[in-house]
Amino acid sequence: MRKIAATYIFPVNEPPLKNGILTCTPDGTIVKISSSNENITELTGLEYYSGILVPGFVNTHCHLELSQLKGKIEEKTGVGGFIGKINKLRNEETENIEKAIHVADRKMWAAGISAVGDISNTTLTIDTKKTSKIFYHTFVECFGFHPSRAERAFDFADFVRYQFKTNRLSSGIVPHSPYSVSKQLFEKISENAVIEKSILTIHNQESKSENEFYKTGTGEIANHLQNNLGIDISHWKPTEKSSLVAALEHLPAENQLLLVHNIFTTKEDLEELKKLRSLENTFFVLCPNSNLYIENLLPPVSFFMNEKLKICIGTDSLASNNELSVLSELVTLQLNFPDLTLGELFNWACLNGAKALQIQSLKFKV
Repeated sequence: MRKIAATYIFPVNEPPLKNGILTCTPDGTIVKISSSNENITELTGLEYYSGILVPGFVNTHCHLELSQLKGKIEEKTGVGGFIGKINKLRNEETENIEKAIHVADRKMWAAGISAVGDISNTTLTIDTKKTSKIFYHTFVECFGFHPSRAERAFDFADFVRYQFKTNRLSSGIVPHSPYSVSKQLFEKISENAVIEKSILTIHNQESKSENEFYKTGTGEIANHLQNNLGIDISHWKPTEKSSLVAALEHLPAENQLLLVHNIFTTKEDLEELKKLRSLENTFFVLCPNSNLYIENLLPPVSFFMNEKLKICIGTDSLASNNELSVLSELVTLQLNFPDLTLGELFNWACLNGAKALQIQSLKFKV
């Protein structure tokens, strides 16, 4: 048996252990975590680390296939400027994409990440995911704001999802965001999600312009759709609701849902959410470093804690972040919300993330 000790072990689902000892089999399966009243640095055959030992981090929101765009987009452009650059650069910066994906995967593993909820629009990440030490659940993302694109957009996503499935990789079809998916496409995604009992995720209220577009039909998002993408939005009628509430009306309440970013989510939004679905199967994913990179704002974390929401952590992509490190996200949260405890942060980064991806019962090895 291999024995590993540290100054503190945070099992997450129970209080931390000072001078704890983790025992595992030769293949890395953890069989026991115990405390010790002895001077553990002197125990025979014990590996001792001066620091904190925690379970593997879960990155619940990542875009691995954008890894080649690191440093290509300037900071603090706002979502409207950012997505305009993404659409342009992802078709231009095609050299060494597979290598960038592979390197990003290895760096996540080295940074203590054992599971990832990864957004994909293509099959580019399959080869890396097949051989990775990390568990991936791939969210195959659908785009198509104009109703005429609904069937074609869903069929393409279904084709991509099939490629992941045939390679025995966990996956499901999801909407990108409220402002990039038509009612008709939402219906196709939702129908499929109910049949497959799949996990859903959606970018939510990352910018003020998302709510503006839904309430008035104007702003940066409207400009992006019309001028950057050349989409005819004459069919669009403002709902006078927030983008979150409007999207929830198209998503099945029985499916697990990960809401990502949530910078502009309000108390009124949460009250409406509670009418449409349960908080028990709704997770709020925070990507603070990406939020600072794009909008230079952070979500209302203290408010979310007071509401006792299920919070987990994501990194977003290297297009909007300097590294794919859950630990770095926790440091940013601690610096900006100093009342957060280590126990709370580790719970979000480990156990809540595992629950969000429905892998809390999977056995991971050291």
